[in-house]
Amino acid sequence: MTDTLLAEPTLAELNGKIDALTAQMAYLTEQAQQAERGRQERAELVSDLTPIANDAFRIAVRELEEIQHYVDLGDLLRLLKRLARNGPNIELLLDQMESLMDLVATMGPLADNAFSRAVEILQEMEQKGYFGFAREGVRIADNVVTSFSEEDVKALGDNVVLILQTVKSMTQPEIMNLLGNTVKTLDAEPLQPSDYSYRSLINQLRDPDVRRGMAVALRMLQGIGAQNVNK
Repeated sequence: MTDTLLAEPTLAELNGKIDALTAQMAYLTEQAQQAERGRQERAELVSDLTPIANDAFRIAVRELEEIQHYVDLGDLLRLLKRLARNGPNIELLLDQMESLMDLVATMGPLADNAFSRAVEILQEMEQKGYFGFAREGVRIADNVVTSFSEEDVKALGDNVVLILQTVKSMTQPEIMNLLGNTVKTLDAEPLQPSDYSYRSLINQLRDPDVRRGMAVALRMLQGIGAQNVNK
């Protein structure tokens, strides 16, 4: 009876050890399979990269043969050392380039919208005639430049103040109304009856507006005559 009780725990422990050993064997088998798959993948990668590496090596050898008379091994070594010393700077430059690319990617839609809006504005300006006006303005400027000499431009500069004052005086409302009425009268003159007899002229002198106009004209003639006398 005692031997049976002692044998039962021993058999149970043996079964547990066998199960643990089986699990360990399964784990080791799985690890071995994974290692084998990794080895096969590396072998396939090496097999795929070998032709590429050979081609790259042949190209490098051919290119180096073309520049071997211009490049010294010492120069290459110094360049490699300089690149190694400036590794942090190169990395910082790459970071800045990445930031710039991100900024460009962010600003891309905004730039597209701005470009589309600029095209629309240019089309509206073309439809309204801004560009045609600018072209005609350039033509007028060319005519002005070719029509005046350097002496004329100097004289214009000496008298520009007087010219501007005259233009300012002419742009007064009274002067502009006078010019407008004069233009209207001249436009309507061909439609008026053509009677230039002395009687018609004498009858027109009875009109107060005609007498007022003659008085203004006489004062203008008086001013012109006075200016000639002063000169």
